Amino acid sequence: MSDMKAFIDSEVKSSDVVLFMKGTPQFPMCGFSGQVVQILDYIGVPYKGINVLDDDDIRQGVKEYSNWPTIPQLYVKGEFLGGCDIVREMFKAGELAEHMKANGIPVTERA
Repeated sequence: MSDMKAFIDSEVKSSDVVLFMKGTPQFPMCGFSGQVVQILDYIGVPYKGINVLDDDDIRQGVKEYSNWPTIPQLYVKGEFLGGCDIVREMFKAGELAEHMKANGIPVTERA
């Protein structure tokens, strides 16, 4: 296993929810990353954001790790969930919060 793959593997398994994104949760640097941040913040899920703009090796490595060509990428309990479109569709359908709950991750209930 390459060093980068081992690093990414360690990151996605060290936190329940990990978002590889452009920018940070406090300052997203692209609209797609920003949308996923807004969704995760809205459902109140604790997550770790990793800025792929800080390191080209991470940016390319995560694409190879997931076999998914775009950023952002969301991982839940070590498993790749999807990018912005998938996360957005799951959120709209109510499936994202249910997926989190099913994996033992607390979400904020909204009235």
